[in-house]
Amino acid sequence: MITCEDLVKIYKVDEDLEVMALQGLDLNVEKGEMMGIIGNSGSGKSTLLNMLGGLDRPTAGKLIVDGKDLLRMSDKDLVRYKLETVGFIWQNNAKNLLPYLTALENVELPMLLKGRHKRERAKELLEMVGMGHRIHNKLHMLSGGEQQRVAIAISLANYPKLLLADEPTGSVDTKTADIILDVFRTLNQELGVTIVIVTHDMQLTKKMDRVVAIRDGRTSSEILRKPYYEDVLREAEHIEGEEESHVELAVLDKAGRLQIPRDYLDAIGVGNANKLQVLLENGRIILENPNESDYKK
Repeated sequence: MITCEDLVKIYKVDEDLEVMALQGLDLNVEKGEMMGIIGNSGSGKSTLLNMLGGLDRPTAGKLIVDGKDLLRMSDKDLVRYKLETVGFIWQNNAKNLLPYLTALENVELPMLLKGRHKRERAKELLEMVGMGHRIHNKLHMLSGGEQQRVAIAISLANYPKLLLADEPTGSVDTKTADIILDVFRTLNQELGVTIVIVTHDMQLTKKMDRVVAIRDGRTSSEILRKPYYEDVLREAEHIEGEEESHVELAVLDKAGRLQIPRDYLDAIGVGNANKLQVLLENGRIILENPNESDYKK
C-alpha cells in the first residue's frame, strides 16, 4: 500500500534557514495492515503523515501510495487522491467536524463534495463506529470520544483504501482511547482498510500489527508483534503470564547505517563521543566504547 524510499522533506523557514524534517526515510506498509508510528516531538512522524495524506509534497525520494506517485502527481490528481484514496483523522476535533452540522450531516459532507450523496451509507458508518444513536446530535452534545468516533466515520465516507490518524486518542482518557482503538481494529478486520496511526501511547500500540519508530527523520526501529488474534485467544482461554509478544528490530538504511538509541550509548559510556569500535565475534556484531588511550601509545 505504501512505499517510501529515501524520502526527504525540507522546509524553508526563511532565506537563510532550512529545516530537514525527513532525512532519507524508508518505509513499507502492506495492504490491510494496521500500523503505529511513534517518535519524539520533532522526529518527523507528523510530516510523514501529512505527505501520505497528500497535504504536503516530498522534497525528494520516492513516495508511492496504492500505486500512485505522490511526488509527481498533478494538483488535480492530488485533490482526487484526497477525496477517494485516503481518509484523515486529526487529534483536534475542530479539524474533523463542523460544529453547526449534526453527526449525520458531517459524515454526508465528503460524499457531497465528491458528488455521491448517500444518506444510508452515512447512517451505516455511524452505526459501525457505535454512534447510530447520536446521528442527530451536534458537536457540543457529544463527548470527546464520541466526536472522535464520528470523525472516523467521516474518514470512511468515500470508501478510502488508507486511513491516517494523527494522535487520535491524544485528547481523551485511557478508557475512551481503548474504545477508539477497538473501533480502528474492527474496521481494519471487517473492511480490510489499511490504517496508519501516529501515537505516543505505547499501551495502545499493543493492538497494532507493527510499530515503527522514527528518530531524526529516519526509520530507526520496528516492533513486530504476534498476530492480534493470539492475544485475544490467550484472554479467552484465561492464560496467565506475561508472555513476550513482540520483538524490536533495528532498521538499516541502504548504506548500512544504523540508528542506536541514546540510552544504549549512555549505558556503555559513550557520552558525546562520535566513535564506536565495531567487532565481529561468533557471527555477532558487537559495538564497544573504545579506550582511546590504548591507541595513542
